[in-house]
Amino acid sequence: MTVLRIATYNIHKGVQGLGPARRLEIHNIGHAVEQLDADVVCLQEVRKLHRREEQHFSRWPELPQAEFLCPEGYAAVYQTNARTRHGEHGNALLSRWPVVSHGHEDMSDHRFEQRGLLHVELKVDRRTVHVIVLHLGLIAGSRTRQVDQMIHFVEREVPRGAPVIVAGDFNDWGGKLRPVMNRHGFHDFAGERILTYPSRLPLTQLDYVYARGLKPLGIEIPRGRMWWRMSDHLPLIAEFSL
Repeated sequence: MTVLRIATYNIHKGVQGLGPARRLEIHNIGHAVEQLDADVVCLQEVRKLHRREEQHFSRWPELPQAEFLCPEGYAAVYQTNARTRHGEHGNALLSRWPVVSHGHEDMSDHRFEQRGLLHVELKVDRRTVHVIVLHLGLIAGSRTRQVDQMIHFVEREVPRGAPVIVAGDFNDWGGKLRPVMNRHGFHDFAGERILTYPSRLPLTQLDYVYARGLKPLGIEIPRGRMWWRMSDHLPLIAEFSL
Protein backbone atom coordinates (compact mmCIF):
# COMPACT_ATOMS: atom_id res chain seq x y z
CA MET A 1 0.00 0.00 0.00
CA THR A 2 1.31 3.42 -0.96
CA VAL A 3 0.54 6.19 1.52
CA LEU A 4 0.35 9.73 0.16
CA ARG A 5 0.97 12.52 2.67
CA ILE A 6 -0.50 15.79 1.36
CA ALA A 7 -0.07 19.18 3.04
CA THR A 8 -1.81 22.44 2.22
CA TYR A 9 -0.53 25.75 3.60
CA ASN A 10 -1.33 29.40 2.95
CA ILE A 11 2.04 31.08 3.66
CA HIS A 12 0.77 34.71 3.54
CA LYS A 13 3.49 35.65 1.04
CA GLY A 14 6.22 34.87 3.56
CA VAL A 15 5.63 38.06 5.57
CA GLN A 16 3.73 38.60 8.82
CA GLY A 17 2.66 41.73 10.67
CA LEU A 18 1.63 45.18 9.47
CA GLY A 19 3.44 48.42 8.66
CA PRO A 20 6.91 48.95 10.17
CA ALA A 21 6.38 45.94 12.47
CA ARG A 22 6.06 43.43 9.63
CA ARG A 23 8.67 40.70 9.62
CA LEU A 24 10.08 38.29 7.06
CA GLU A 25 9.10 34.68 7.83
CA ILE A 26 10.01 32.94 4.56
CA HIS A 27 13.22 31.45 6.02
CA ASN A 28 11.32 29.95 8.96
CA ILE A 29 8.66 28.66 6.55
CA GLY A 30 11.42 26.91 4.60
CA HIS A 31 12.42 24.94 7.70
CA ALA A 32 8.76 24.30 8.52
CA VAL A 33 8.00 22.85 5.08
CA GLU A 34 10.76 20.29 5.62
CA GLN A 35 9.28 19.41 9.03
CA LEU A 36 5.91 18.66 7.44
CA ASP A 37 7.59 15.68 5.76
CA ALA A 38 4.81 15.60 3.16
CA ASP A 39 5.07 13.90 -0.22
CA VAL A 40 3.18 16.82 -1.77
CA VAL A 41 2.99 20.37 -0.36
CA CYS A 42 0.29 22.64 -1.81
CA LEU A 43 1.02 26.33 -1.14
CA GLN A 44 -1.07 29.45 -1.57
CA GLU A 45 -0.10 33.15 -1.52
CA VAL A 46 3.38 32.40 -2.83
CA ARG A 47 5.45 35.30 -4.14
CA LYS A 48 7.27 35.02 -7.42
CA LEU A 49 8.68 38.50 -6.94
CA HIS A 50 7.91 41.74 -5.13
CA ARG A 51 10.18 44.68 -5.82
CA ARG A 52 9.14 46.74 -2.77
CA GLU A 53 9.54 43.90 -0.28
CA GLU A 54 12.87 43.00 -1.84
CA GLN A 55 14.11 46.52 -1.06
CA HIS A 56 12.60 46.55 2.45
CA PHE A 57 13.97 43.21 3.69
CA SER A 58 17.74 42.73 3.47
CA ARG A 59 17.34 38.92 3.64
CA TRP A 60 14.71 38.67 0.91
CA PRO A 61 15.55 35.47 -1.04
CA GLU A 62 17.07 35.80 -4.50
CA LEU A 63 15.01 32.84 -5.71
CA PRO A 64 11.22 32.95 -6.21
CA GLN A 65 9.55 31.64 -3.05
CA ALA A 66 8.42 28.30 -4.53
CA GLU A 67 11.98 27.43 -5.48
CA PHE A 68 13.36 28.81 -2.22
CA LEU A 69 10.98 26.63 -0.16
CA CYS A 70 11.53 23.48 -2.20
CA PRO A 71 13.34 20.81 -0.12
CA GLU A 72 16.26 18.94 -1.66
CA GLY A 73 15.02 16.13 -3.87
CA TYR A 74 11.62 17.74 -4.50
CA ALA A 75 10.30 19.38 -7.66
CA ALA A 76 8.67 22.83 -7.52
CA VAL A 77 5.79 23.98 -9.74
CA TYR A 78 4.45 27.54 -9.58
CA GLN A 79 1.80 29.51 -11.46
CA THR A 80 0.93 33.18 -11.04
CA ASN A 81 -2.63 34.08 -10.06
CA ALA A 82 -2.30 37.81 -9.42
CA ARG A 83 -0.16 40.57 -10.85
CA THR A 84 0.14 43.74 -8.77
CA ARG A 85 1.99 47.03 -8.99
CA HIS A 86 5.15 45.67 -7.35
CA GLY A 87 5.11 41.98 -8.27
CA GLU A 88 3.07 38.81 -8.57
CA HIS A 89 1.93 35.85 -6.49
CA GLY A 90 0.04 32.59 -6.91
CA ASN A 91 -0.14 28.87 -6.07
CA ALA A 92 2.72 26.40 -5.87
CA LEU A 93 3.21 22.67 -5.47
CA LEU A 94 6.30 20.91 -4.09
CA SER A 95 6.50 17.19 -4.84
CA ARG A 96 8.66 14.29 -3.75
CA TRP A 97 7.18 12.34 -6.68
CA PRO A 98 8.09 13.07 -10.33
CA VAL A 99 6.08 15.77 -12.10
CA VAL A 100 4.66 14.60 -15.43
CA SER A 101 2.94 17.81 -16.50
CA HIS A 102 1.31 20.93 -15.11
CA GLY A 103 -1.20 23.56 -16.19
CA HIS A 104 -3.13 26.58 -15.00
CA GLU A 105 -6.57 28.07 -15.41
CA ASP A 106 -7.75 31.57 -14.53
CA MET A 107 -10.56 31.44 -11.96
CA SER A 108 -11.04 35.17 -11.41
CA ASP A 109 -14.73 35.83 -10.78
CA HIS A 110 -14.51 39.63 -10.81
CA ARG A 111 -11.88 42.31 -11.33
CA PHE A 112 -11.16 42.87 -7.63
CA GLU A 113 -9.83 39.35 -6.99
CA GLN A 114 -7.36 37.52 -9.24
CA ARG A 115 -7.60 33.79 -8.61
CA GLY A 116 -6.30 30.68 -10.34
CA LEU A 117 -6.18 26.90 -10.41
CA LEU A 118 -2.89 24.98 -10.55
CA HIS A 119 -3.12 21.45 -11.97
CA VAL A 120 -0.15 19.08 -11.58
CA GLU A 121 0.08 15.52 -12.82
CA LEU A 122 2.36 13.28 -10.70
CA LYS A 123 3.70 9.78 -11.21
CA VAL A 124 3.28 7.86 -7.95
CA ASP A 125 4.45 4.23 -7.99
CA ARG A 126 3.65 3.83 -11.69
CA ARG A 127 0.22 5.43 -11.23
CA THR A 128 -0.80 8.91 -12.28
CA VAL A 129 -2.24 11.15 -9.57
CA HIS A 130 -3.71 14.57 -10.39
CA VAL A 131 -3.38 17.37 -7.84
CA ILE A 132 -5.25 20.67 -8.02
CA VAL A 133 -4.21 23.60 -5.84
CA LEU A 134 -6.84 26.30 -5.23
CA HIS A 135 -7.22 29.61 -3.44
CA LEU A 136 -10.88 30.54 -3.68
CA GLY A 137 -12.46 33.99 -3.41
CA LEU A 138 -13.69 35.96 -0.41
CA ILE A 139 -17.29 36.21 -1.67
CA ALA A 140 -19.58 33.20 -1.21
CA GLY A 141 -21.05 33.43 -4.71
CA SER A 142 -17.56 33.54 -6.22
CA ARG A 143 -16.53 30.41 -4.34
CA THR A 144 -19.60 28.52 -5.58
CA ARG A 145 -18.86 29.46 -9.18
CA GLN A 146 -15.15 28.68 -8.78
CA VAL A 147 -15.88 25.19 -7.44
CA ASP A 148 -18.22 24.60 -10.39
CA GLN A 149 -15.41 25.73 -12.70
CA MET A 150 -12.94 23.38 -10.99
CA ILE A 151 -15.31 20.44 -11.40
CA HIS A 152 -15.75 21.21 -15.11
CA PHE A 153 -11.95 21.44 -15.39
CA VAL A 154 -11.55 17.97 -13.86
CA GLU A 155 -14.22 16.53 -16.16
CA ARG A 156 -12.40 18.03 -19.14
CA GLU A 157 -8.75 17.46 -18.21
CA VAL A 158 -8.58 14.40 -15.95
CA PRO A 159 -9.22 10.87 -17.24
CA ARG A 160 -12.25 9.21 -15.68
CA GLY A 161 -11.20 7.01 -12.76
CA ALA A 162 -7.84 8.68 -12.18
CA PRO A 163 -7.10 9.61 -8.53
CA VAL A 164 -7.55 13.36 -7.90
CA ILE A 165 -6.60 15.52 -4.93
CA VAL A 166 -7.97 19.05 -4.53
CA ALA A 167 -6.26 21.10 -1.83
CA GLY A 168 -5.94 24.69 -0.78
CA ASP A 169 -7.43 27.69 0.95
CA PHE A 170 -11.13 27.41 0.13
CA ASN A 171 -12.13 30.39 2.31
CA ASP A 172 -15.09 28.14 3.09
CA TRP A 173 -16.50 29.12 6.48
CA GLY A 174 -18.68 26.31 7.79
CA GLY A 175 -17.96 23.78 5.04
CA LYS A 176 -20.71 25.09 2.78
CA LEU A 177 -18.93 23.81 -0.34
CA ARG A 178 -18.67 20.26 1.00
CA PRO A 179 -22.05 19.01 -0.37
CA VAL A 180 -21.23 19.93 -3.97
CA MET A 181 -17.73 18.43 -3.63
CA ASN A 182 -19.25 15.23 -2.22
CA ARG A 183 -21.79 15.01 -5.06
CA HIS A 184 -18.91 14.88 -7.51
CA GLY A 185 -17.02 12.19 -5.60
CA PHE A 186 -14.63 14.38 -3.61
CA HIS A 187 -14.43 13.68 0.11
CA ASP A 188 -12.44 15.11 2.98
CA PHE A 189 -12.43 14.43 6.70
CA ALA A 190 -15.93 15.64 7.55
CA GLY A 191 -16.81 15.07 11.17
CA GLU A 192 -13.25 15.70 12.39
CA ARG A 193 -12.54 18.84 14.39
CA ILE A 194 -10.30 20.70 11.95
CA LEU A 195 -9.43 24.30 12.81
CA THR A 196 -6.82 26.12 10.73
CA TYR A 197 -7.70 29.82 10.98
CA PRO A 198 -6.67 32.17 12.47
CA SER A 199 -3.45 30.40 13.35
CA ARG A 200 -2.94 31.99 16.78
CA LEU A 201 -6.40 30.99 18.06
CA PRO A 202 -8.01 28.73 15.45
CA LEU A 203 -11.78 29.12 15.29
CA THR A 204 -12.71 27.66 11.91
CA GLN A 205 -11.52 25.63 8.94
CA LEU A 206 -10.62 27.49 5.76
CA ASP A 207 -8.08 24.99 4.42
CA TYR A 208 -9.20 21.67 2.93
CA VAL A 209 -7.81 18.54 1.28
CA TYR A 210 -10.39 16.63 -0.77
CA ALA A 211 -9.71 13.42 -2.68
CA ARG A 212 -11.42 11.20 -5.22
CA GLY A 213 -10.24 7.64 -5.85
CA LEU A 214 -8.09 7.57 -2.69
CA LYS A 215 -8.83 6.17 0.76
CA PRO A 216 -8.55 8.76 3.57
CA LEU A 217 -6.39 7.63 6.49
CA GLY A 218 -6.04 10.59 8.82
CA ILE A 219 -5.25 14.25 9.34
CA GLU A 220 -2.78 16.31 11.32
CA ILE A 221 -2.58 20.03 12.14
CA PRO A 222 0.73 21.30 13.55
CA ARG A 223 0.23 23.79 16.36
CA GLY A 224 2.32 26.02 18.57
CA ARG A 225 3.99 29.41 18.64
CA MET A 226 6.34 28.62 15.77
CA TRP A 227 3.39 28.01 13.44
CA TRP A 228 1.21 30.98 14.37
CA ARG A 229 4.13 33.36 13.99
CA MET A 230 4.77 32.34 10.38
CA SER A 231 1.32 32.77 8.80
CA ASP A 232 -2.28 33.57 9.65
CA HIS A 233 -3.17 29.99 8.60
CA LEU A 234 -2.04 26.68 10.06
CA PRO A 235 -1.00 23.92 7.67
CA LEU A 236 -3.26 20.90 7.25
CA ILE A 237 -1.74 17.48 6.51
CA ALA A 238 -3.89 14.63 5.18
CA GLU A 239 -2.87 11.05 4.49
CA PHE A 240 -4.45 8.80 1.87
CA SER A 241 -3.77 5.29 0.61
CA LEU A 242 -3.37 4.75 -3.11
